[in-house]
Amino acid sequence: MVGEAYAKNRGFNTFSATDSAKDKVECIYRLLANDKLITPLPAGSEDLLSMKHKLAVWLKNKLPKDHPLLK
Repeated sequence: MVGEAYAKNRGFNTFSATDSAKDKVECIYRLLANDKLITPLPAGSEDLLSMKHKLAVWLKNKLPKDHPLLK
């Protein structure tokens, strides 16, 4: 996963098999927001769906223009 690779390159220890998907999403979201690679959500809007959306937009912007997922 791209987000997990970013977290690892950033110095975060790898995720364990027992970490929930929600915890992984929140961790990656917070790392990217802290590094100013994504715009943080307003304090009252930090729900899982909004964080996933931010991560999806970030990933979309990382893909090459001709990537099959963008078609």
